[in-house]
Amino acid sequence: MTKILQLDGVTGGYDASNPIIHDVTFDVHPNEIVALIGLNGAGKSTTIKHILGLLKPHQGSITINGHRFLDDPDTYRSHYTFIPETPVYYKEMTLWEHLEFTARVYGLSRETFEKRIHPLLHTFRMEAKINQFPEHFSKGMRQKMMIMMALMVKPPLYIIDEPLMGLDPLGIQSLLQSLEKAKQEGSGILMTTHILSTAERYCDRFIIMHDGRIAAQGTLSELQQKSGNPQATLDELYLEFIEGRVRS
Repeated sequence: MTKILQLDGVTGGYDASNPIIHDVTFDVHPNEIVALIGLNGAGKSTTIKHILGLLKPHQGSITINGHRFLDDPDTYRSHYTFIPETPVYYKEMTLWEHLEFTARVYGLSRETFEKRIHPLLHTFRMEAKINQFPEHFSKGMRQKMMIMMALMVKPPLYIIDEPLMGLDPLGIQSLLQSLEKAKQEGSGILMTTHILSTAERYCDRFIIMHDGRIAAQGTLSELQQKSGNPQATLDELYLEFIEGRVRS
């Protein structure tokens, strides 16, 4: 099966003498949403920083569509978009200018940009905000801007860190429906979230991290089989796989 994202034995962190993540191996395929879940400090954000190319693995390898960051950073980056937990923006640029800038960075034609962005502005109810500055937006509105910038590109891989934080119920629904559409169109999606009921409903596979290592991974049915409880919810499975390690 084709793998959009592949992590193979990744050990890393900020200091080579004190790694934060250890021997992390998982993948993301086209047409699937994968949830990366774990307690605060489990290593999720550090793992994402390695995938983004912000940190270099001490050991192991990371590829996106067969490309390694060190071989060609620009090509590597062109295969993903990232939605951070905390929105990033330029104070001197309007919403529309942020969207245009993203389109230019990813090489979208003007025609493609216009065709894709107007439906997104409508979906996320941001049409009246295009000439306003994100500095004056609420956190939820800034998050919607980041989401639209990512969705507009239609990359092979979406990397999303706590996407539901700050969104209102309609924004959450719009995002989840948009991610489902991106999945159906062939993209792979890696998403961190603490909202396990939503993850269970929308995600195809789950990677549970604890203390920088993978405690368990698989589909819901595979995790249920590993636990010996075929009726367990993701919340129950999560606690089961984590609690043994917390107590040990």
